[in-house]
Amino acid sequence: MTSIIKTKTLTEAQAPAAATASPWRAFWIASSAVFLVSLDATMLFAAFDALRQSFTGSSTATLSWVLNAYTVVYAAMLIPAGGLADAHGRKRVFQLGLAVFIAASVACGLAPSVEGLIAARVVQAVGAALLTPASMSIVMAAFPVERRALVISLWGAVGGLAAAVGPSLGSWVTADFGWPWAFYINVPVGLWALWQSRSRIEEAVKPVQRRRVDGVGLLLLMAAVGAVALAIVESGSPAWSRGQIAAVAGGGLLAGVAFVLWARFHTAPLLDLSLFAHATYRYVNAATLAFGTAFSMMFLGFFFFMTGIWHYTLPQAGLAVTPGPLLVMPTAIITGRLAGRLGHRPFLVGGSLLYACSGLWMLLVPGTQPDYLRHWLPGLLMSGIGVGLVLPSLSGAAVSRLPAEHYAVGAAFNQATRQIGGVLGVAITVGLLGHASLIRTDFNALYGLHIGLAVLTALLCLPVSTRPR
Repeated sequence: MTSIIKTKTLTEAQAPAAATASPWRAFWIASSAVFLVSLDATMLFAAFDALRQSFTGSSTATLSWVLNAYTVVYAAMLIPAGGLADAHGRKRVFQLGLAVFIAASVACGLAPSVEGLIAARVVQAVGAALLTPASMSIVMAAFPVERRALVISLWGAVGGLAAAVGPSLGSWVTADFGWPWAFYINVPVGLWALWQSRSRIEEAVKPVQRRRVDGVGLLLLMAAVGAVALAIVESGSPAWSRGQIAAVAGGGLLAGVAFVLWARFHTAPLLDLSLFAHATYRYVNAATLAFGTAFSMMFLGFFFFMTGIWHYTLPQAGLAVTPGPLLVMPTAIITGRLAGRLGHRPFLVGGSLLYACSGLWMLLVPGTQPDYLRHWLPGLLMSGIGVGLVLPSLSGAAVSRLPAEHYAVGAAFNQATRQIGGVLGVAITVGLLGHASLIRTDFNALYGLHIGLAVLTALLCLPVSTRPR
């Protein structure tokens, strides 16, 4: 059976932990880089209005590609990045990805135009994709097998926390220092992690046989995701006819079908379709796509509502969304410990339904007059607990039943699926709310989709089976 990863040495499950004095040092170094990647993906939700004011000649749909160009490239590159880390060394690829990410962050902050900013975001996404799977492999190798379930949950919780606090931190940074500092903030932490990785992280296993990256599959995947996102974003634009929108969307769907057919018959595809022989893996990835879409819709929608309906300033809006994200990390830690004994399904189903309740609250309760404590905070707290229950559990459940030789690429595809959901969520939100003079009823469709996607996530997680045998 051909796979993007073919290990000739010990498998991850059999290999001993890396010879490091403290595995937690390796964990925090590797996780700090992933924290930056996840943080950067959502900080711009808060900076979106500042970008619109800075680049006044650009449409909202064009500006959405500052978010989506990053996410599309990141999602597509995650899958081959796992194979590159195995082929060239996890530490080496981690350091390369981190260096590219830091340099591109500086270029983003210095970008003189929207086009330059989008180009720098593409390079930044390549660096982020290189370091993410390598980070997980480094963390896994640093700990003994019996502690890996907890460590995976913590690693996922770090990314989930960063994605959750990104909008509130971004609002503060953007209001006080300007949108370029949403990128410059990556530099000091990134340089620290790069410096520390030189002596604190060691290769767990020798690099395996090198394989060429499936460039055709990579391009087909990016074309599929990018075209569908473009069709959604431009669906309400007067510059595009219905026929043009339908052609772009149809092209994206055809590219997706071509990607599957190419993977089925190519000798070394970007994604080995045999991964989906595992039922739990199939259902978890479908759930990840649904929840990833709802997650990005929620946060971008929060800022549209706070600034457009309640007329909060950007710092006020950032502060207003903070209590929910603060619940993500402790909830994820507790969930990770219990999932090792009970499996992930109770937390996936329960967390998704709680997340649906938060959407229902936002649909029915907040009105045009600000009443934060009674009308907003309860829904926000429900969403924070729901995210803490679901996001780390999706990461853990995705790989829990995979063979060891498919672990890295399986984890990478699950992360890519979440990012693709993020692209669709941003596109849907901009399509629904990316116009001037918002009114309260404009948000009804958004919250209705939020509820529907959360319930769909719960239904998809019902067949998931990860309880220890």
